[in-house]
Amino acid sequence: MQSQKIRIRLKAFDYRLIDQSALEIVDTAKRTGAVVRGPVPLPTRIERFDVLRSPHVNKTSRDQFEIRTHLRLMDIIDPTDKTVDALMKLDLPAGVDVEIKLQ
Repeated sequence: MQSQKIRIRLKAFDYRLIDQSALEIVDTAKRTGAVVRGPVPLPTRIERFDVLRSPHVNKTSRDQFEIRTHLRLMDIIDPTDKTVDALMKLDLPAGVDVEIKLQ
């Protein structure tokens, strides 16, 4: 029989928020007796935008803005019913996007 695995992927713009959320998830899973791999930091996605400073001339004068999207990946191996219940009740901050897959 193949072991069951829960893969959790976190996405946020603030790295402090995502690290705090990952730590909460790991602590909760370990408290219920599951084995946790991670959090693994995935490459940060940087999206840059160039905007003209002047409305009419001076094309060479631009402002650059960027959005950094931080990602973390973690696996929970052989989760128990207790683990799943504890993860469902976990309250994470609003700025963190959580994607959960059962494999």
